[in-house]
Amino acid sequence: MRGLLRAVAWIVLLGLVALAAFILVPEQRTPPQTNPLAAGWQPAADAPLYAARLADCAACHTAEGGKPFAGGRPIQSPFGPIYATNITPDPETGIGGMTLDEFRAVLYDGIGRKGENLYPAMPYANYRTLTEADVQSLYAYFMHQVLPVRNEVPRTALAFPFNQRWGIRAWKWVGLPAAGFTPRFNDPKLDRGAYLVEGPGHCGACHSPRNAFFAQDGYTSKDPSFLSGGLVGGWTAPDLRTVGNAIAGWSAQDLDLFLATGRNAHAGVTGEMELAIAHSLQYMSAEDRAAMVAYLRAIGPAPGTPPSAPKRVVARAATFGGPDATATEKLLASADPAMPLGARLYLDNCGACHFVDGKGADGIFPALDGNALVTAPGTAGLITTILKGAALPSTALRPYAVAMPGFAGRLSDEEVAALATFVRGAWHNRAGAIAPADVRAIRGAAGGGLDASSLY
Repeated sequence: MRGLLRAVAWIVLLGLVALAAFILVPEQRTPPQTNPLAAGWQPAADAPLYAARLADCAACHTAEGGKPFAGGRPIQSPFGPIYATNITPDPETGIGGMTLDEFRAVLYDGIGRKGENLYPAMPYANYRTLTEADVQSLYAYFMHQVLPVRNEVPRTALAFPFNQRWGIRAWKWVGLPAAGFTPRFNDPKLDRGAYLVEGPGHCGACHSPRNAFFAQDGYTSKDPSFLSGGLVGGWTAPDLRTVGNAIAGWSAQDLDLFLATGRNAHAGVTGEMELAIAHSLQYMSAEDRAAMVAYLRAIGPAPGTPPSAPKRVVARAATFGGPDATATEKLLASADPAMPLGARLYLDNCGACHFVDGKGADGIFPALDGNALVTAPGTAGLITTILKGAALPSTALRPYAVAMPGFAGRLSDEEVAALATFVRGAWHNRAGAIAPADVRAIRGAAGGGLDASSLY
């Protein structure tokens, strides 16, 4: 019996020692990846700013109304708010004095300068593909081109056990892909597009589902789930890849225009994607946008693949209520006094901009017929847009910002639900109903911050 107890004690002791080593022994850091640089290499004059825009650092690290990159923006997670850090070169509250090796460890491994594990709200799982040239360009930008701002951001204080950052180290074993980017298309344009989408653009962080470990389900186009759609705080980040996806009916020119301006004949940007357009995608070179477009179209369904859903109709009917009109158009054009509540609310509040055919006006008022936000499984995006309104960003190619007013003060929960249910089933849309309780929950939710609920 004593021998058995002694063996158990040794096992427990060894387990405690192993746990202590796991917690206390520093992680091994990933070395520089792809395309080794010559000694003394320096980025071109415009490369640092361009690299920061590609990586969309401002979207998270600039708080609403705050100084650029001074942090403080709350990123909402299922476990509590995670506050984006100050990444200006302020020596006390920012990253002033951080070495290149420490900076690289943040991007590749999610390791802070004090050795702490960073929450995966920071998309280091995607940044692991960054070339050494882009890493050093980013380092040069934040150390030498960003103004230092003294700003002590709120401390992230999640409840137990999520405040135990050593647990993130275990998550990394199953949540992080191999480091580095390997060209695989034998086409420089497609390989550049793959690098931008999979790496600095970190598109998969929102547009891919999560697995059982809350890690991104697939990091490259070799994984079938990659870019097949995700859920961020109830907002659906649409499927960009499978049959019948959100951009299946778009031309290359449509997609390029959306990346550059956040609008085209089919859709207008909403939610967190508005930040990506405003801070990042609008600044990409025409060549890089073309590479992204080519890549996204290359990994989608083969040309001519039959859609899994009814084909979206884009062309406007010749006359409202005419023989080519949908049943919805005929209903809205009828002025029937017994018109259902949702249809009447649409005419009163939406029809002047989006029209009775739901097609809106190209590049100004987004189409609602076939709109991925309208028909998405997650309804928070549509409800929030009706309640709070939305605005298309001002960009270099489209400098005018077009805003939709919010209707929270005008419509009750029951009326918003009726309106949303109507547009989800109108024209060629075939999505389910929305209940007043769904509206009530969103109306009463606290606002502010990026919602990264699907990132964990």
